[in-house]
This record gives sequence, C-alpha cells and structure tokens, in this order.
Amino acid sequence: MGVTLKSITRENFEAVIALEVAASQRDYVADNLYSIAESSFHPTYQPRAIYWGGEVVGFLMYESFHHNERPPVYNIFRLMVDRRHQGRGIGHSAMQCVLDEIKAQGPFERIAICYVSTNQVARDFYASLGFQETGMSEETDEVIAEIRG
Repeated sequence: MGVTLKSITRENFEAVIALEVAASQRDYVADNLYSIAESSFHPTYQPRAIYWGGEVVGFLMYESFHHNERPPVYNIFRLMVDRRHQGRGIGHSAMQCVLDEIKAQGPFERIAICYVSTNQVARDFYASLGFQETGMSEETDEVIAEIRG
C-alpha cells in the first residue's frame, strides 16, 4: 500500500478532522480543524490529507513564499499521523511525498521545518529526510531545520 497526498475536499474533510494523535503528542501539533480553518485565510497554505491504502490516515500542511526574482521558500509546519496508524512508516512516506510535490514545482531556495527542541523523535525523523538544523526561531523558540535547493 502506498502513501499519497490529496487536497482537502468536502469528501475527506470529516475524516481529516476526526484524526487524533497519541495523548503524548498533543502538545506538538495543532488540531486539524484549526489548521484547515487557518488555511482558508492564507492563500499560500497548502493543506493535504495523507492517504494510505485508500484511507485517510494523516494530515500535513505547508506554505510557500515567492520572492520577486528568487526561487520560492517553503515551510512545512503541520504533520500528523493518526494514533492508530503510527509506527508503519506513513509519516516518513508522507514527508517524502510532500518533498517530491515541492521539488516538482521547480527550483527552490529552501524547505524549512520547525520542532520543539526537546522532541528527539522529531529531530531524528527530520534528519533522516535530509533536514539540517540551522538555528532557533526567535518567535517560537523552536529548532529550525532546512533542506537547501
């Protein structure tokens, strides 16, 4: 079974907002309903349902910043896999899908993510995908990691 990403639609909305992370992960990711609502006010936000074997099993969202004459910058700032589907490599495959989606849009300056510095699982996960830590966000006090284009 392969992992795919699809836009949020009327057909998958209810399934996406019903997804839950494990109790220990609730402090690390925003609620999917909030994220989808947020995306309706920000045209640069790209929410995606994560499908595995035809079933909605997760959610992710990224944004793009297009500068006048420079390649775009991307920020992946939401990723969750439902607690019932964790431990199967779905998150890793979904991240690979979103990286492929971004790269297919053409040259880019960088793809960035942020995570809480105490979240060692996130640190190891993103490093396995090629993200390299570049500093700390002054706004959120989170680690910033990037893939350079």
